[in-house]
Amino acid sequence: MGPLQTTVVCVKQVKQESVEEWDETMPLPGDIIEGVAEDRAHESFVAPKISSELNSLLGRINRGGECVWLRVRRGDSTLKLQACVVQDRDVKLHKKFTVRAASDERHIAILADMTYEKCFQLQEMSRRVVNLDFKGFHRKGMRYDWKSKVGRYLPDPRSTVVSSILFTPLRRERGTEASTVRAMAWFSAAVSSGIPLVFVNIQTEQIITSENNQVKDKELSRGRQQILNTTVNIVQGIRLWFLPGVSEVSLVLIPEPGETRFGMDMKRTEEGFIFISSITNGTAAERAGIGNLVEQGNSANQLLVISRLQGKSLMPSTVDLEGFIHCCDNAEIKQTLVLAMENAETIQLHLMSWPNRTPGELGAATLRPPHSYF
Repeated sequence: MGPLQTTVVCVKQVKQESVEEWDETMPLPGDIIEGVAEDRAHESFVAPKISSELNSLLGRINRGGECVWLRVRRGDSTLKLQACVVQDRDVKLHKKFTVRAASDERHIAILADMTYEKCFQLQEMSRRVVNLDFKGFHRKGMRYDWKSKVGRYLPDPRSTVVSSILFTPLRRERGTEASTVRAMAWFSAAVSSGIPLVFVNIQTEQIITSENNQVKDKELSRGRQQILNTTVNIVQGIRLWFLPGVSEVSLVLIPEPGETRFGMDMKRTEEGFIFISSITNGTAAERAGIGNLVEQGNSANQLLVISRLQGKSLMPSTVDLEGFIHCCDNAEIKQTLVLAMENAETIQLHLMSWPNRTPGELGAATLRPPHSYF
């Protein structure tokens, strides 16, 4: 067993949920308990080897007084922290003691036997939360007009703007490398076909899948019955985040009396995106300027892709374990357009904008990513 697998007594977690109120004077997740003493000036700290031994030490100190000093290993430093001994109320069968921060009675430590490796992982999390490298000013909450900002700065108040697609490992695949390869191939193929996507991020994500397996036939008095066994699997998928072009153009199609269709012909790409291939003259689509956009796209070998219809995303969402891309149903899209036309209602489209376009003349709401994305 390597050094990182050696077991020590560690702060596993703390019960205080207000992480913004943590500070370096408190016991933090990942702190390795190297010694316990009743007096800071008293140098003979008792070093507990396991958590049960630490529990006994805290129990004895609790009978004489509640103050205790902890010597903890945090990163490359050894610190002495003042704490209070408290009884762990979550344990019912026997008395178990732990410590809380001297400055905050809500900050109660949960102690456990853990490996050095796990302690170091928790220390890194605590370091990021508390920002031990640079302790800035105290923070306080401020009000923010979320409703106003969302309505002003997003193309559509109902939209998250950024989109993602989740790639599930194919059957019998292990690890994330194959899923990552497919994710980047899908993204590259989409961009190469003329879809103006902007890469944002890629990450792993746990996916829970289940399947029914036939085990055997069971003899019953009334005949034979199939017995199914459900297998639950947890696998690592890959989620690819992207933006729909450098901006989104918002257009409204307004039908006129006597019209029977909005005048758009739509197709789907192999990667699952919906684009406008052509428009009919004298229709709502032409009046909205979509014909010019299609012509511009054709001349530049780019597609005019619809990112949202009536505020609902038309983006592909997942790739399942069989390799099928899950995307919007063509029949449902057609039904939405038909119902709007029958009721003489307008239709709102959001179109992906290309890098060389300036959609201001169309009155479009835009959201541009940082320059580092280009």
